[in-house]
Amino acid sequence: MYLSRLLLNPKSRRVVRDLADCQELHRTIMSAFPSAASPEGARAQFGVLYRLEQDRRHHRLILLVQSLVSPDWSRLPQDYLAAVPGLENPAVKPVAHLYESIAPDTVLAFRLRANPTRKIDTKTGPDGRRRHGRRVELVREEDQVAWLKRKAQEGGFELLAVQVRGFTKEEGRKPGPSGSALTVAGVLFEGYLRVTDPQKFREHSLVRGVGPGKAYGMGLLSLAPPEGGRDAGQRSAPVTQVPGRSNLSLCGTL
Repeated sequence: MYLSRLLLNPKSRRVVRDLADCQELHRTIMSAFPSAASPEGARAQFGVLYRLEQDRRHHRLILLVQSLVSPDWSRLPQDYLAAVPGLENPAVKPVAHLYESIAPDTVLAFRLRANPTRKIDTKTGPDGRRRHGRRVELVREEDQVAWLKRKAQEGGFELLAVQVRGFTKEEGRKPGPSGSALTVAGVLFEGYLRVTDPQKFREHSLVRGVGPGKAYGMGLLSLAPPEGGRDAGQRSAPVTQVPGRSNLSLCGTL
């Protein structure tokens, strides 16, 4: 398991194109990985999750990418990455040993951009087979938090405190001849969690990611030791509030 941090060059035409089209950004990221040998595709086979962030203090575009194999970022366009004196770019480090060290009842700060949705129009056909419905985004904050609580129960952790920090709309064009419009709604969650089942937490939440939209920058769960120690998250009883955490220091950030 590897985590990469890439500082993007905002003057690069390819970066500008990718920021305007989430499908193109997905394609650029996957160019650093081998072709898929499984029907699920390369993203699932190599466990690729990513999140784009803005460092407003230093005016930087940061791309975090997690993967099961080491990526080859030399395949990126020549001017794709920014030249930042004193900083390795791209920076790649192994993280499997960190994930393996997580024990039951560990309290961690987290950051997650996810795509909270629910399925509608799911029906059973005349042949008795269940037909998949379509996903619609959850727009109310209480529904988004309830969705995350369900994902936590399924993924080996519980929420101690959570706050919705912002919303995004990722837009692009679907691959194929139709090239129809593509929109993915993202919600940025931050808070504290407690690990209840370390194996399930690693396999379901960290490695597979949380929720849908993983090809378009959703589902990467980033962790950090809580500010103020283990009890920091436990002091905030309401699950929708996070005590003063304006500068989350992610252990995943290189």
